[in-house]
Amino acid sequence: MIRGLRPLLRGSTYSGMLFAYCGALASLSLLPFALLPTLAWPSAPYGVQAVLVLLVWAALIGSVGLARATRRALIAFARRLLRVPLSAPVISRRPAGSPGIRSTPPTPASAVPSGADLWRTPLWLLLHVALGWTGTLASGVLILMGIALPGGWLGAEAGLSLFGRSLRSDGGWQSWVVALGCLLLAAVVCVVVTSALRWLAPRLLGPSSAEQLALIAEREQRLAERNRLAHELHDSIGHTLTATTIQAAVAGEVLSADPGAARAALRSIEESARAALEDLDYVLGVLREEKAETAPTRTLADLPELLGRLRHAGAVLEVELSGELAQVQGTLSRAAYRILQEGLTNALRHGTGGPIGVRVAVTPDRLELGVVNEAGAGTRTGTGAFRMSGHGLPGLAERVRLLHGGIEAGPDGPRHWRLAVRLPVRASA
Repeated sequence: MIRGLRPLLRGSTYSGMLFAYCGALASLSLLPFALLPTLAWPSAPYGVQAVLVLLVWAALIGSVGLARATRRALIAFARRLLRVPLSAPVISRRPAGSPGIRSTPPTPASAVPSGADLWRTPLWLLLHVALGWTGTLASGVLILMGIALPGGWLGAEAGLSLFGRSLRSDGGWQSWVVALGCLLLAAVVCVVVTSALRWLAPRLLGPSSAEQLALIAEREQRLAERNRLAHELHDSIGHTLTATTIQAAVAGEVLSADPGAARAALRSIEESARAALEDLDYVLGVLREEKAETAPTRTLADLPELLGRLRHAGAVLEVELSGELAQVQGTLSRAAYRILQEGLTNALRHGTGGPIGVRVAVTPDRLELGVVNEAGAGTRTGTGAFRMSGHGLPGLAERVRLLHGGIEAGPDGPRHWRLAVRLPVRASA
């Protein structure tokens, strides 16, 4: 019993009825246009005119539902007043691409709304208006009776005839009972109308099969972008922290003996930290879904600066460059910079302090990258013996795979670790 009365006591029931009232009232603005055919055919029978007005009125209401703005507004009001969780309609966006952000791909052909999907909003509007008028008239009459019947106000009387028997309430306590029943029935009408709208809303205003496909594609794109940003953050911040730690140790050791070298190490720490802050601000801005500034676009052209910071940190580098680095552009150049950065970071973090070999070779159809470092005499028993970052190598392998390249990482002789990457130039530039 108590459970059956709960819908009558919920505020959401009456906010849903308000939603139905709004639909009925909004449809009145189209009624004058629906009356125009009767002016053109004044001699038609009254019944024909009434049917014609209703048909034209329904057609006008349905045509309003074909506009995308109408659907968005209906979804917003349904979420607020009906308390129904509805997804916002998918809007195809084509933002201008930037060097650091991939543009959202166009909506696939399978996500184009079908004819049946296009008519869901007009059908919702017609049912919304029909339920709104039904609920408005029924609840309005019942509420008016509930107010007027007690004590015979306004001379109101109530009567009921059923199977030849009649019951009439013309005052006294009976009119109060009937009035209470009328008010209760008005509340029941609100429950029925609101429940019907709530049942219809997910089916007619919820995402269609095409929109669900578009939502899934958008979600996958967002996850892919976040994974890419996680790789970017790991590469840049991980490298900077490793280099900064070494530079700080070098500055501490030579602070008394060679103040000039200590100052140079501190300047290098400042430059590295500033570059890392730029990367961090960009990534955090995107993850917070704020308007991101221009993404850092470090490419192979920035490789000398990277090598210079490592030399300031005390690393001994043996660099071999061949080919035209300017030939490598765009995504491939940025990826190559990150690959070398991750390889050098691992060499600093896990190497023994010996020389680090860096190789970059550019040919007309291929880009080769290599980093070789000493790994210690005691680590000779396979790949697992070389303690590497938990995310660096898998991230590199995924990056190289997406660029249709090949990667080799493992022991190179008894005392060295070698990272070798080959990337096709024409397919990725």
